[in-house]
Amino acid sequence: MAKATKKKPQKRAASKHRKREAGAMPLAIVPPPGEAPDAAVLDRLWMLVTSRRGADPNVSHSARLLSRGTASIAQKFGEEAVECLIEAVAGNREKLIAESADVLYHLIVVWVNGGVRPEEVWSELQRREGVSGIAEKAARSRAMALAFAVNSTKIP
Repeated sequence: MAKATKKKPQKRAASKHRKREAGAMPLAIVPPPGEAPDAAVLDRLWMLVTSRRGADPNVSHSARLLSRGTASIAQKFGEEAVECLIEAVAGNREKLIAESADVLYHLIVVWVNGGVRPEEVWSELQRREGVSGIAEKAARSRAMALAFAVNSTKIP
């Protein structure tokens, strides 16, 4: 009769994924300089679109969009956003990249039309940095509920 051997329990190595979840291994959010394209391209694109504001709509696509007014600009942005989402759902990585660039361009046209400067958006993102999205959304919901309560109270 064969002797039964007791197996030692094997320790499972924690995966990098689990370590990240536990906070033991921070994720690199920003690559070191020179290793990735610079996001300042968005600032440069904003300056370009701004410079085309008064240009001939027959020569400049940005001028054409801006000349059509807010509703048309918003509609075009929405169309581009939907196209981006379609590619995301379809799993078409290359098309997702291209459509994302279209979305960013059209968002910048929206900003230029609305008088929004990129640094205002960057400041808002920086303000939110490190704040839980869940906590931030809950705070906005409480503020909206309070505003509604104050505005719906009638003083005789």
